[in-house]
Formats: sequence, C-alpha cells, structure tokens
Amino acid sequence: MLKRIKNPDVTKALANIVWLGLERLTQIAVAIAISGLLARYFGPDVFGKWQYANTLLLVLSPITWVCGAEILVPTIVNRPPGQLGTVLGSAFVLRMGVSAAALLVTWLLTGIGIATGFTDPLVGAMLAGLAVTMLFREPFVGVINAWLQSMTYSKPQLLTSMLTAVAKAALVYLLVRAAASPARFGWLWALEAAVIGGVLMLYYIHRHGGKLGWHIDRSLLRHFASAGTVFWLGLICMYLFLKLDRLMLERHISFADLGRYSAAQQLNENWITLALMLAQTIAPAFVYRVHDAVQLKRNVGRLIAMTAALMIGGAIVLDLLAGFIISRVFGPAYTDSISIFRWAVWLSVPAGIEAIGNLVVLKYQAKFVLLAKWLLALAVAFVVNLIAIPRLGSYGALIGLAAGYLAAASVNFYYIRFRLQV
Repeated sequence: MLKRIKNPDVTKALANIVWLGLERLTQIAVAIAISGLLARYFGPDVFGKWQYANTLLLVLSPITWVCGAEILVPTIVNRPPGQLGTVLGSAFVLRMGVSAAALLVTWLLTGIGIATGFTDPLVGAMLAGLAVTMLFREPFVGVINAWLQSMTYSKPQLLTSMLTAVAKAALVYLLVRAAASPARFGWLWALEAAVIGGVLMLYYIHRHGGKLGWHIDRSLLRHFASAGTVFWLGLICMYLFLKLDRLMLERHISFADLGRYSAAQQLNENWITLALMLAQTIAPAFVYRVHDAVQLKRNVGRLIAMTAALMIGGAIVLDLLAGFIISRVFGPAYTDSISIFRWAVWLSVPAGIEAIGNLVVLKYQAKFVLLAKWLLALAVAFVVNLIAIPRLGSYGALIGLAAGYLAAASVNFYYIRFRLQV
C-alpha cells in the first residue's frame, strides 16, 4: 500500500481527486448561496423565470459537447507530443463552430418566441446573456481541460473555477445591492465563462514557451465530428430528461409556482451531486480496473448497496430538516417549496442506483445502450408528465422523474446481467 501511495501516478491521481472534491464542494456552496440570494431578491415569480431560463440553457448546452472528453483525451494521450497543437486546434475549431451556431440559433429562436408571444420577454432577456457561456465553455475551457485531464493534472482549471465562482457570488451580491435589473444577471455567467477560458488559454501558452501553436487537420476534424456521436446524442437525451419536468411544468403552472418548485429541486440536485461524487470517487478502482466478471459483479452490487444506504440516510435527514433548510436559504416566500423538497429528496435513491449501474455501461463503452437508456427514460418521463402534471402539478413532475430514473436503472440492470454472465 505504501509503495502504491509513493507511486507518482497514484499521487497525481489522489491530488487530482482532492482538488476535484474541493471544486465540487465550492461550486455547490456558491450555487446554494447565489440561489438563496436571487430567490429573495427576485421573488417567486421572477425567480421562476430565472430558473426556466437556466433550464433552457442546460437543455441547449449539450449541443456544444461534440467531440467529448471520452474522444479527445484518448486522442491526446495516444498521439505523439508533437501533434498536440494539431489535436487541440482541430477540436477547438469544431467546438467553436458548433457553439457559435448554437448561440446564434438560441438568440434567433428566442427572438421569434418573444415576437410570437410563446416566450416571456424577461425569460428571453435572461437567456440572451446566459447563452453566451456556450461560446466559451466548450471551445476554450473544454479543450484546455481535456489537455489537463490527459496529464491527470486538473488543478489549474479547478482552482480557476473555484476563484471565479466566489467572485461571481460577490458580483451577484453587488448587483442585488444596486437593485439591478433581473435581465443583467445572466451576463455574469457569461463573464465567468470568458474569464475561465481566458485564464486557461494563458496558462497553456505559458506552458508552451509563449506560443499557442495550434493547427487544423481536416482528416482529424472529420474524425472528431463523427466519433462519439452516439455518446453525444445520449448525453443530450439525458440532460433533456433531467430538465423535462421544468420544461413541461412551465405550460401548466405559474412562474411563481415554478420558482418554488425549482428552489426545492435545485437544493435536491446539489445533494444528489454531492452524494454521488463520494460514491463515484472510488468507482475507478472498483469498476474500471476490474476485469474479472465475478469480482466486478460483486463490486457493483456492493457499490449499489452503499449508495442506496447513503441516499436513504441523507434523504431521511433532509426530509426532517426540510422546513429549516428552505426557510434559511430561500426565505418565507417559499414555504410551498418545503413539501416539494421533502418528496424530491427521495429521488436521490433511484438516481444514485442508476448512476452506479451506469458505470458498467461506461466501462464497456456501450454507447447504444447509453442512448437507448436515456431515450427510454425521456419517453417514459414525457408520458408520465403528460398524464400526471395536469392532475397533480409539481408533484406530477416528481413522479415523472422517478419513473424515468427507474426505467434507466432497469436498462442498467438488464445490461449488467447480460454483460456479466457468470
């Protein structure tokens, strides 16, 4: 064990995990602080519009994830060091083209939606600023981060992300104190993405003798455009499923009620992220590096049991503290969020079980299973929402999410049983 810890690769990996954990905790704390601040300042109605604009952004953003890390990082590792500039340059041009097109389409559709009365003008104004993040996240931050991941050294990106998150929170506070228009806040997220992208580009140039040295290779560009397409579509379906509840609720409840629902769900999503981060941190050693089918099946069973226990324990605590948490973070105007939050925290159980089962799908790069799974989850959630939301409102959306998670987990279990036949 001591020899393993002294191994430079193991030391780098452990340090990377520590920095990743710090960054995630910082982002969660900042997200909760900002949400509480904006919820009190905006009020439920405007906060609902803010959350809906963010939902639209999170649904649109996966479009820019072409040539994901699962394609780019192995390409960097397997190519000679002299070709690094060509690999990164080709990936950058592809991502920038897709991101710029996605931004223009978003602005165009938003303008048409406002003109036809389909989109609320304030939602459109908020989305206009938020959408600019797409121009910086994947082309700049994503490409440099893939290079850092290939070296198992994500500290520069994680440290920059933590510092800018704290700075963004401070700027949000200043805008609130200045009684700024709600539409202006979205541009802070665009500024944050631009700063992170700029800092990482400067770091890369510094590490390479003051020169960027990026080039375009057309054959590599075509490879990046086609490779990983199935994974890309699967991720789009996954994010659409995760935000489908808010997209469908917007047509059946007021923005004020949507704001109360989103307040509860944002806290719940942060809890799920924090809990899953702990479980997934140990996954590489117990899933990705295990080749014996019997041992892998045993490990997955133990991880599922551990995650389920963790989620159930956390859900019990959060259920009991729901009133205290909601009132402290969002204030008295969000009393209706308490009961929603108490039900929502139990979604962490199927979400956690699904995430652990998904590790086996990723281990064997079963891209069509991934796509089929999220297509099924999306279809199931859509049908359940279509029936339940008009009758039960926000609680109907929770039922839709639960049904989707169970459908996705069922596909995972079927694949594990099929793939690990012993």
